[in-house]
Amino acid sequence: AVEPFQGAATGVGGIIRDIFTMGARPIASLDSLRFGELEGEENARQRYLFEHVVGGIGFYGNCIGIPTVGGDVYFEDTYAGNCLVNAMCAGLLRTDQIVRAKAAGVGNHVVLIGAKTGRDGIGGASVLASQEFDETLEEKRPSVQVGDPFTEKKLVEACLELLHNELVVSMQDLGAAGLTSSSSEMASKGYVGLDIHADRVPLREQGMEPWEIMISESQERMLAIVTPERLEDVVEVCTRWDLDATVIGEVTDSKMLRVYWRGERVGDIPARRLADESPVVRTPSVKPEYIVDEPIALDGAGAAYPQPDDPGAALLQLLAAPNIASKRWAYEQYDYIVQANTVQIPGSDAAVLRVADTPRGIAFAGDVNGRHCYLDPYRGARQAVAEAARNVSCVGALPVAVTDCLNFGNPEKGEIYWQFEQAVEGMAQACEALETPVVSGNVSFYNESFGTAIYPTPMVGMLGVMDDFSATTDHRFKQAGDVILLLGPDAAAIDGSEYQKVHYGRVEGRIPDVDLDLERRLQAAVREGVQRGLLTAAHDLAEGGLAVALAEMAIGSGVTGGLATADPTTLAGEERFLGATATVTSVLRPDLAMFGEGPSRVLVTLNPEDVEAFRAVATGVPMQTIGTVGGDALDLSIAPAAGATAAGADGGAATAEGSPSVAGHAGLRLPVAGLRSAYESLPSRLG
Repeated sequence: AVEPFQGAATGVGGIIRDIFTMGARPIASLDSLRFGELEGEENARQRYLFEHVVGGIGFYGNCIGIPTVGGDVYFEDTYAGNCLVNAMCAGLLRTDQIVRAKAAGVGNHVVLIGAKTGRDGIGGASVLASQEFDETLEEKRPSVQVGDPFTEKKLVEACLELLHNELVVSMQDLGAAGLTSSSSEMASKGYVGLDIHADRVPLREQGMEPWEIMISESQERMLAIVTPERLEDVVEVCTRWDLDATVIGEVTDSKMLRVYWRGERVGDIPARRLADESPVVRTPSVKPEYIVDEPIALDGAGAAYPQPDDPGAALLQLLAAPNIASKRWAYEQYDYIVQANTVQIPGSDAAVLRVADTPRGIAFAGDVNGRHCYLDPYRGARQAVAEAARNVSCVGALPVAVTDCLNFGNPEKGEIYWQFEQAVEGMAQACEALETPVVSGNVSFYNESFGTAIYPTPMVGMLGVMDDFSATTDHRFKQAGDVILLLGPDAAAIDGSEYQKVHYGRVEGRIPDVDLDLERRLQAAVREGVQRGLLTAAHDLAEGGLAVALAEMAIGSGVTGGLATADPTTLAGEERFLGATATVTSVLRPDLAMFGEGPSRVLVTLNPEDVEAFRAVATGVPMQTIGTVGGDALDLSIAPAAGATAAGADGGAATAEGSPSVAGHAGLRLPVAGLRSAYESLPSRLG
């Protein structure tokens, strides 16, 4: 929000250091971004922030040689004053080589490795991360760190060499609050003390005070505990990698963090008081008044929610909406195939990487819909976990672990604290039901500007594993004649949907809850179908519902997106698209059946001869055969279920024949090339 390029770049650098400080080699990065709306002259700064955040992520990740393989981007007014840049990184290591950030061994050296310390980033944790933004925003620019990916690359290689050769006792990166945080945490974990001599810290600026040195957040720095007999070896490795390695203190048995400046003790506090025993403030929870307990009843909301006269135009409007439109403009600025392990490139439900020299694969996805969490943080958080796991299951991987970044407003306000409590409870229940432990994460509070908080945004990063990385699929239609199945219940809501926001300009209602037992069965069926080679494509229904999901599968059949190992479907350099003809039988109002949103729904395609085999796999999962792949247009119609009625434009009951129709049913028919033009419209909004 203050300095988007460096802010995003150092976010990437910081999360990478969290990985290799444990002895793991970083293999993949993801990012989840939230900004204000893009349209209009009044939102020129949002376009500037978006472009420069993407530039900062690409700069750091590309330079250091770690593929950025996934992520998501949403645009909502609520993020205009506090954009969110959540970075995720994954690494590989042997479980018997994990290094802990625990100081040990009285008399051992405290060694600072990496870049010199400057004034950049001073107060980053306290000034930026723990205060609301107001008109003094620009004055906080000096609190932003400056990143150097080339120094970090040297730091990665040097630290992995030190760790794998067992030259250090422990190691931790310097992140928020710099030396103060890392030294107190290491001392607290080891139940020891540390004496830090601030005047020994290599500086790149003159006249720095001890307090500035201790809280500087200069990047590309690591703190290591080294035995005296290993010090020379450590210095040799760091010198070979052109890095400083400076003894700035020693381990003591005092359990105190003591800071010295030119022989004088200028700081003295119990390490555990800083790291683990700080005062706890618990704000009384207050349920916000805007929260409602009942969903919107469309049969009584005709004036507010009339059916669209042209469902095809509504679909094009949704595909062009920034929250749905292709983010190819962003991810093509990232090197997502460096290291040559990427199997599934960005643009599908989840990223897939192979584990080098093995048949195994790993999958990654991130998800949360802040608008859903605003309307119901408990249900929204449950849905975020379920959808992240569903995305991983759609590529054939078993979800096994969660990392999270919990973004909220000022927790000293009762309504914000209630949102936080509800979201954590919802996430916990979903993770328990899906057996995905939360293994890491962080919390970002005080995301407010001029008293207005962001939507509660508990970002979920999901890790999945597979025994055979070649047994995967993506969301693209593959071949004409494939059967299309809709898995999951015939249930979708307008509440909190992209359709509600884009077509009606409203955000209201109560989102549906996720049936976690059905979710487990659905995901297991999809995984087995992919792993057995029964499914040629699988795609989660998310923003925009059924019609958008079908459109994305058709658009993906062209040269854009897909598996990194797949041959582009091209003919003489021209794109070829596969469309579909589908009829869905539904009890829902036709536009809701097309564009409404609900959990636990997946579209899959398969060869006709494999349908019965998959039905046997998916026993107990609601399933409807809706059509076939083929042609160059998307032809979608909604047929009323027996005895069902559809709400007409006046909000009352009407037969489906009274709605805009294709072949006698409410529906739409559009060429895939036209769908793609709308879907790829994001760059035009950036000027």
